[in-house]
Amino acid sequence: MLSVNSYDKKYVGDCRAKVNQLLSTFHDVQSAKPPASIKAFEPHLFNHMVLALNDYFCHRARAMEGKDGNPLNEVRILANSVASADGTFQLDKTIRYDPAKSVLGYAVGDAVGLSADDFSRLSSAFFDEIERKFP
Repeated sequence: MLSVNSYDKKYVGDCRAKVNQLLSTFHDVQSAKPPASIKAFEPHLFNHMVLALNDYFCHRARAMEGKDGNPLNEVRILANSVASADGTFQLDKTIRYDPAKSVLGYAVGDAVGLSADDFSRLSSAFFDEIERKFP
């Protein structure tokens, strides 16, 4: 497996800020009256769930994953966008991504903000593709 020997300070700081934002939003939700408060928390929670989903299979072989814009590619792109582009959808130049053929339809420059329904559809397609390509 690949390993990392050092992390850029900016990267660590950005990750820390994202986690702190998630915790802050959670505390806001705790003290607010639902359901509006849940809607404020929802994209933070499910954007981070994409990171977790991607991380479960982070060492998957890129050759087996393919580069055709499939759900594995979409999760990889979304996770990178959340982790490294302040939640702005950015393409991976090695992947042939077409928003019209994707699960969620994000385009370059869109703000990533997944709902529970979005994550449900994406994770279902992701696991189907994992089972198909990595039996």
